[in-house]
Amino acid sequence: MRPVVCLVMVLSMDVLGAAAGVFKPPPAMYVLGDSTLDVGNNNYLPGANVPRANRRYYGIDFPGGVSTGRFSNGYNTADFIAKCIGFVSSPPSYLSLVAPASSGGLLNAGSTIPLSKQVQYFNATRSKMIVAAAAGSSNAVDTLINRSFFLLLFGGNDVFAFANAEQARNRSGAADLQSDAAAFYGSLVSNYSAAIRGLYALGARRLAIVNVGLAGCLPVARVLDATGACAEDRNRLAAGFNAALRSLLDDLASSSSGLPGLAYSLADSLGLMADTFADPLASGFTDVADACCGGGRLGAEAACTPNATLCADRGQYYFWDNIHPTERAAALRAQAFYDGPAQYTTPINFKQLVHMS
Repeated sequence: MRPVVCLVMVLSMDVLGAAAGVFKPPPAMYVLGDSTLDVGNNNYLPGANVPRANRRYYGIDFPGGVSTGRFSNGYNTADFIAKCIGFVSSPPSYLSLVAPASSGGLLNAGSTIPLSKQVQYFNATRSKMIVAAAAGSSNAVDTLINRSFFLLLFGGNDVFAFANAEQARNRSGAADLQSDAAAFYGSLVSNYSAAIRGLYALGARRLAIVNVGLAGCLPVARVLDATGACAEDRNRLAAGFNAALRSLLDDLASSSSGLPGLAYSLADSLGLMADTFADPLASGFTDVADACCGGGRLGAEAACTPNATLCADRGQYYFWDNIHPTERAAALRAQAFYDGPAQYTTPINFKQLVHMS
């Protein structure tokens, strides 16, 4: 099993011009998350064992057919959300913008970039923006950040690692699992809370957050079952974390949290995947179990490499490799979260968050 690389993408971006009286997109989009949203940070992480997407067949449907570091055959969810908002292009990967020596020196070989480190990267970016501002004033920078759009997606790696650890320890008793899961949720939610409060202190006010999807229905999880069925214990674990995350966000947005002006939209990746998998043809998919690019059973026993088996019709597969969605699945996810059916976002959708005054 190859781990999933975390990322941060931060950069103020040019936006589409708008005539007087016409909606103008936020001045910037900042993305913090895992490899589902990565546009190339994995290219810069040291170590021979770091999972990378800079090889064939990754990017086969990207303009020019080039691999960019996206774990997709083309664009990913962050790209499509940026397009929905109105940005000309997606934010570049953070590590592509800084020299290795200035990235903090904390990236060990084979490591990921934890959420706390990504917040530090954003703080460094904010500091550079202030220095570049007229007279080094933070006022204009704070105003820009206040109006910016922050996209966050975390938890999937943690759920997968925790489930693997429980399986390795043979923790099958209901009481043991419940106790372990409660401690796991507590730790993860505490980290999420600290990150959100940290971003708020740095000026973030509009947070679009995606919960954990059906972790047990990824090809890499299905292949563990002799019949290829979803691992329902992993799905329940994801659902439990999602409930804890929703409760956290409700608390942080309350008047007693000490975070006035904080607004959020929570996207339900798990619910959307469940509905899609229950009736795949309704969304145009003929395969929601196998990896399009991989090898072995379910295409999940081997990585997506230049020697991998490639499916004939990538648009009909939900999964690109044994973890990540195809470009088409990513586009449908982005549209559902931006202004799709109300059941996939709470308390507002991403579009309403963007249009808040």
